[in-house]
Amino acid sequence: MFTSKQRARLKSLASTLKPIAQVGKEGISDNLLNGISDALEAHELIKVNLLPAAGEDGENIAANIADLLGAEVVAVIGRKAIFYRRSGREGFEHIEI
Repeated sequence: MFTSKQRARLKSLASTLKPIAQVGKEGISDNLLNGISDALEAHELIKVNLLPAAGEDGENIAANIADLLGAEVVAVIGRKAIFYRRSGREGFEHIEI
């Protein structure tokens, strides 16, 4: 879990990011999870669109994705979710929180 200051910092960093994936009527598929996991490994902080066609509440979808990937939900704002997971890559410049 993040402190409110850490969460605010991550939200401010994510404000300029474009969503890298969409969760739609197909829901949470293996391909979607693989793509999000790869993006988290490469960037640590990502944004995902949660389309209304997904059916569920955005917070529930984001929580499910985070649980499946070992990530943290930074925030769900409207139909966009921000995720963070520390990268395990060697020589990677990590986000300071």
